[in-house]
Amino acid sequence: MKPATVGKFLWSIVGLILALVWLFPVYWMALSALTPNARLRQIPPNFLPTNVTWSNLRAVVSDPSFGSALRMSLGITLLTVLLVLAFAFLAALAISRFRFRGRRSFILAVLLIQMLPAEGLFIAQYKMLSSMGAHVPAFGLNSLLGITLLYTAAVVPFTIWMLRGFVAGVPIELEEAAMVDGLSRTQAFLRITFPLLAPGLVASGVYAFLQAWNEFTIALVVLPDSQSQTLPLWLRGFLNASVNRGVDWAQVMAASTVLAIPVIIFFLIVQSKMTSGLVSGAVKG
Repeated sequence: MKPATVGKFLWSIVGLILALVWLFPVYWMALSALTPNARLRQIPPNFLPTNVTWSNLRAVVSDPSFGSALRMSLGITLLTVLLVLAFAFLAALAISRFRFRGRRSFILAVLLIQMLPAEGLFIAQYKMLSSMGAHVPAFGLNSLLGITLLYTAAVVPFTIWMLRGFVAGVPIELEEAAMVDGLSRTQAFLRITFPLLAPGLVASGVYAFLQAWNEFTIALVVLPDSQSQTLPLWLRGFLNASVNRGVDWAQVMAASTVLAIPVIIFFLIVQSKMTSGLVSGAVKG
């Protein structure tokens, strides 16, 4: 066997080991969700799917507050993704394609905003929503629109930087060539440039989705009402230990699995769109 072949084989083994190490927590979470709590506490642990039960998942889904938390999380996440993509795309397009007064200051402000610790803004965010809720209840505490506003403001700066790289990577000469062929600037952008930016929009949408879906600390501050909690806040309820039996880790893992399923489905759907966007851009370029 050639040395180069041996080297590739060894690196493949190393990559496989790292992949297994990375996948093991996910496997253990899913396995624990299907294992009775008493069996889960036994020593030594069992790493094979024996004594499979669906009672943990049924208990999680039948929880009275699960439906409202799911609807709250879905509404916040989808609205955040739409707003983030709209604002970040327009901002990235402006700073990449146009030269205007205050452009450098705007870019610097976007960079500095990302450096602010989120924990340092909690008091200001709480007071802002509290005062807004006194005049416009739809944007106050425990409201979908209020927390969506905070999520959008938190995710937009980094998303602008992501999309700025994609927009700058598309040569403006493509639009100019299309305009020479008789298209207007808007038509050239929609037909030539926009399809090439599809992978960037998808990647930014994935980032915004993950940030809004999994966010916990801001929701804990501005959603104090138990009827307005998101899924991460709802998941915390499973950690309330009982005096007799302690934490039901099987149900905690089942709840975590349920929380992860929409993310996996969304990524699988978007992954195919990302691939088609890359192919479409290569063909049209």
